[in-house]
Amino acid sequence: MSMEMNKNMEKGALYGLMVEFSDVPDLVKAVEKCRDQGFKNWDVHTPFPVHGMDSAMGIKGTKLPFLILAGGATGLGLATLMQWWMNAVDYPFIISGKPLFGIPANIPIMFELTVLLSAFAAFFGMWGLNGLPRLYHPLFTNYRFRRATQDRFFIVVEAKDPKFELEKTREFLASLGGNVVEEVNESAED
Repeated sequence: MSMEMNKNMEKGALYGLMVEFSDVPDLVKAVEKCRDQGFKNWDVHTPFPVHGMDSAMGIKGTKLPFLILAGGATGLGLATLMQWWMNAVDYPFIISGKPLFGIPANIPIMFELTVLLSAFAAFFGMWGLNGLPRLYHPLFTNYRFRRATQDRFFIVVEAKDPKFELEKTREFLASLGGNVVEEVNESAED
C-alpha cells in the first residue's frame, strides 16, 4: 500500500473510491473487469435489480439454506425430545391404553417447532450474514450516491481491499468508462 493510503486509513478518513455509470451495459462490462481485476471488498449499487449481476460479480451461493436447515433440524429434534421426556419419562400417564410416546400425536408440535426455529434461523441468519444492524454507512453522506435510488449505477471499491492502492485503483476505475470517479470518506466531517 502507498504511504498516502496508510495515512488515510490511520485517520479513518477514506472509505473507498466510487465510480458512477449512467447505463446498464457499461456497468455490467465494468463489473466484469472489477471481478477479473481481483478485488474482494467491493460492491455495486443500482436503482433496480440487474439480471446477471451476481454472475458478473462472481458472487457465490449463500450459507443461509444451511443455517435454516440446521434451525429446522434443531427444532424437530428438540420437539421430539421434549415430548418424549414430558410424556414418557417425566409424567407417564396412560390414557385409554395409548402408548406413552407416539409419533402421530406429536406431529403438530414437531412441525410447529421446526417451522419456528427455521424462521428464527432465517431472520437472524440474514442479519448476521449481512452485517446488520448497521445504522450508518459512509456512502449515505455522499451527494452523488443519492441518485443510486433514481437513475445512476455505482461501483464502490473499499479502501480495506487487499489490492487497493489509491492512485492505481483510481486509474483503473477511470479506465472503466464511468462518468465520475470520486473518493468516499468515512464520515461527512473528514
